[in-house]
Amino acid sequence: MAEKFDVVALGELLIDFTENGVSNQGNGLFEACPGGAPCNVLAMLRKLSKSCAFVGKVGDDMFGILLQHTILEAGINADHLIMDPKIPTTLAFVKTFANGDRDFSFYRKPGADMMLTEGELPLDTIANTRIFHFGTLSMTHEGVRKATEKAVATAKEGGALISFDPNLRPPLWENLEDAREAIAWGLAQCDILKIADNELEFMTGETDFCKGAAILHQKYPNIKILNVTAGADGSYSFYGEDAPVFVPSCKLGGVIETTGAGDTFCASVLNFVLENGIACLTPEDREAMLRFANTAAYIVTTRKGAIRSMPERSEVEVLLAAN
Repeated sequence: MAEKFDVVALGELLIDFTENGVSNQGNGLFEACPGGAPCNVLAMLRKLSKSCAFVGKVGDDMFGILLQHTILEAGINADHLIMDPKIPTTLAFVKTFANGDRDFSFYRKPGADMMLTEGELPLDTIANTRIFHFGTLSMTHEGVRKATEKAVATAKEGGALISFDPNLRPPLWENLEDAREAIAWGLAQCDILKIADNELEFMTGETDFCKGAAILHQKYPNIKILNVTAGADGSYSFYGEDAPVFVPSCKLGGVIETTGAGDTFCASVLNFVLENGIACLTPEDREAMLRFANTAAYIVTTRKGAIRSMPERSEVEVLLAAN
């Protein structure tokens, strides 16, 4: 039988090239930061001492080798990371604005992460995890979409909780209706949802978080924990018929960029579920969950990159105790 992991994630693993000043010649400098939302989530979970495995594909090139070494260094199981000999590793160039928000330019036509197929899935590993996590970047093209759908079905059959983060990236879709359809499918599958404010509006037309969450809960009663991240404002947790819980973000200054913040939040929530379960959560439980997740996410915004910027549990706890 395959080793049982706390969390298995499937999807993109890529290089985020982030702005890092200007050379003596006046050329823009970019730092090659290992990233990709699913592995960012796993990297934070490893900081919280949870066992994790990644399923995906990178190019058999200098960037793919760097990514392989990086996730192994982070303690993530890489047995099911496939090195594609023909298609290069996906690259993203990230422009950071003064408030820490970002704009992305992707080099992915094609990228290796798009090439994962159903036949390459480690079904025993996926069937034997406590939580399976995915997003929509593994649903932008037919082959990898079928692999994602097969993986989710396999995890559900094995009794895993399903975690979903839409992680909407409009430039990667031929049209946004395809993105909407993929997100709707993910919403119909998951037990735990992390959704950003812009994604909630994209799917419901609502800027009011309570109204938007109510629409999703009515349409997708399978969602047990529905968390909405609202950037610098904070986050909300919706849980069945219970009143929503809101926790403001940490505002201690020093924000450099927001890359990986949502993934850190997501990982912290999954860690809470692994340690406390998903049933009968009180408002106090959810407040504690959001406080930890917000604090961990804040720490990541004060650093560059994602996988290598995840905080230790002790760092989060020190900030929590001080605020």
